Amino acid sequence: MGGYSIVLAVSALVTLLVTPLVRRLALRFGAVAPAGDARHIHDEAVPTLGGVAMFVGFAVALAVASRIPQFKEIFHDTSEPLGVLLAAGVMLVVGMLDDLREVSPPAKIAGQVLAASVLYMLGVTMIYFRVPFVDDVFVLSANWQFLVTVAWVVVMANAINLIDGLDGLAAGIVAIGGAALFLYDDRLFKKGLLPGGNLGPLIACLAVGVCVGFLPWNFHRAKIFMGDAGALFLGLLMASSTSVVAGRAEQPLTGQTGQTYFFLAPLVIPLVILGVPLLDTVFAFVRRVARRTSFAAADREHLHHRLVRLGHGHRRAVVILWCWTAVLSAVVLLPTYEIGDGLQMMVPLVFAALALLLYAVFHPGARERRLEAARAHHPTGRIEPATVALDDTVALDQHDGPGGEVIALDDHRKIAER
Repeated sequence: MGGYSIVLAVSALVTLLVTPLVRRLALRFGAVAPAGDARHIHDEAVPTLGGVAMFVGFAVALAVASRIPQFKEIFHDTSEPLGVLLAAGVMLVVGMLDDLREVSPPAKIAGQVLAASVLYMLGVTMIYFRVPFVDDVFVLSANWQFLVTVAWVVVMANAINLIDGLDGLAAGIVAIGGAALFLYDDRLFKKGLLPGGNLGPLIACLAVGVCVGFLPWNFHRAKIFMGDAGALFLGLLMASSTSVVAGRAEQPLTGQTGQTYFFLAPLVIPLVILGVPLLDTVFAFVRRVARRTSFAAADREHLHHRLVRLGHGHRRAVVILWCWTAVLSAVVLLPTYEIGDGLQMMVPLVFAALALLLYAVFHPGARERRLEAARAHHPTGRIEPATVALDDTVALDQHDGPGGEVIALDDHRKIAER
């Protein structure tokens, strides 16, 4: 674990130190997200391109890792580390172009496919595919390896990009999810199911490091956004790490009594750990198909926006979604440590999830903010608590201002920050 601690510290420290430099450059060249855009909730222009600092931290730490004897097998006679570095660079450029000037959705997808193609050509791809509840292991042909790799990269990149709507949300979720993936990979290695030369744990560790280094600058109130450059870059790292672990584990992980974990499918692991952004992606797809709008069209109907409309402040909404990621990660990790019966270990997690759900919906502070917002814009300035229902999101989300203009609840700093 010594080598991993070193690269984690290097990636975090370099990202932390480079981010203010990138912020200055973003301000100098006008790379800022304007106030009140369709994705973020902020009332002033904020520099973007934070993904550049994250990429620098990743590249430097990867170079340091190549000189550490513990990782000699990972870098010896393989093109996989170079593949991840080049593909991450392609994804970074695609995101930067979209941050600086609007890139059409087809062009952005084409860039993501190009990044995935680089991964595939340099060997970062899935080989095995295990279907839940099916004992057979499918060995993917070259054509299927390419298609699955492209689909996986595109899904993961867009999932992280869509969840990046509140300060610190995407970075925190990837940090928690990456840490859980690393711990799961470590359990596979100790069980003899993952070779020492597998690149996945190192990439997961580096993803955690760059997110930890970026969070002090990105947590509310954010001094810089990661932008599409950062979100797509992190999605590429998560896709790469999970591809070479979940797609290379020929046998499932079993416990002391011989039971097989996670539905016999290691590929399910990242789906559970990253359940928050992936579920938000599914909801966004269904919502936009039902409304017959473009999937690329930004809106404020994501999970984090709904939490804010429930009355939670910016920071609290982010922490709630971080906690959901932690609970889902625990669902994956606890059975691997063989502490007790698998089903019994799920009981406290079920209670934790239920408590988190009740807290999100019925927290007294959230209810008080809904009442405050309603009173502030009621004709008489008075409103009874019983008249404010939990589903009155439309009534509280927008209202007429003094001049007849529409004012969004999210634009009121007093309510959003408290």
